[in-house]
Amino acid sequence: MKGLRGNRQRTRKTMKRLAPIAALMLALTACSGGAGGGTSASTGEPAKTTETGSGAAAELRDVSVVLDWTPNTNHTGLYAAVDQGFYKQEGLNVKILQPGAGGADQMVASGEVPFGVSYQESVTQARTQGVPLVSIAAVIQHNTSGFAAPQDRGIKSPKDFEGKRYGGWGSPVEAAVMKSIMDKEGADVTKVQNINMGDADFFTAVKRDIDFAWIFYAWTGIEAKLRGEPIDMLYVKDFSDSLDYYTPVLVTNEKQIKDDPELVKAFMKATAEGYQYAIDHPTEAADILIKAVPDLDPELVKASQEWLSPKYQDDAKQWGWQKPEVWQKYGDWMSSQKLLEGDFDYTKAFTNDYLPAAGSK
Repeated sequence: MKGLRGNRQRTRKTMKRLAPIAALMLALTACSGGAGGGTSASTGEPAKTTETGSGAAAELRDVSVVLDWTPNTNHTGLYAAVDQGFYKQEGLNVKILQPGAGGADQMVASGEVPFGVSYQESVTQARTQGVPLVSIAAVIQHNTSGFAAPQDRGIKSPKDFEGKRYGGWGSPVEAAVMKSIMDKEGADVTKVQNINMGDADFFTAVKRDIDFAWIFYAWTGIEAKLRGEPIDMLYVKDFSDSLDYYTPVLVTNEKQIKDDPELVKAFMKATAEGYQYAIDHPTEAADILIKAVPDLDPELVKASQEWLSPKYQDDAKQWGWQKPEVWQKYGDWMSSQKLLEGDFDYTKAFTNDYLPAAGSK
């Protein structure tokens, strides 16, 4: 299956999402307002033009959005918005980038690019350290991550983690989540053997080194099904309301919102149309992603998209909507686990104001 190795590594590395926030603080000193109108923020090429209905040329504003990792079905709405011309309808020429060494959060916080894909947990941690990231949409309405194990390991509940080998990456958040859900079951987290997986993929690791790992079901779980390797999946949201957080989210920074709110509004209008297209047309949306990123495995993309498309909006009033209580509960949980270095004001960490027709819903 073409591209599987890269896809598996993306799943593992995406879970390593709480990089040191100090790097973001350093990046702020080089703030550059990367959404500039006349030239591309990423290439320096002249702004593109398109023909309007009257035949007159209208200038398109070059704008970049940076992904959290390699392209996957979390990002399909962005690719659909490009392919279907939704960004062009808003006067934008959008380029989708993969993150540099510093990561998407750093690029957005510094102003190198105006928009990016991030996670509620990293935005929460960043806000307590003065990093001005703001979440402007929830890509998926409920947390689809959790602990997974081959069915022959007999892991049916967090109590069954005891005596098993867990493949992780040593994140404080990872350890806190595992302890939190095991405590609810009266289980002892010290009885879990922790093994650093590095960049090993889930399927290799469970055959060689470990019994279970933390995965995103929409990718690795779907791949397991396609491979005929059944797994037991324990979604973290099922053990605590506080762990049903938004992952991933779309982010910008406070300066971008203050200096050019109309750009944020235009970008979000087209992006929402892209995700609505992926909701309504999962097969066609999968084909768009496959065409844009031919290294991806088509079978995996199509199966993942079919599973994930209904999850984008789920029970929310519209795609992208973020509930205050989700931000508050997760912030309180992180604080209770001593994962935050300062006070967290959840009301400043997110906004629904730039979703289309948000004020009327």
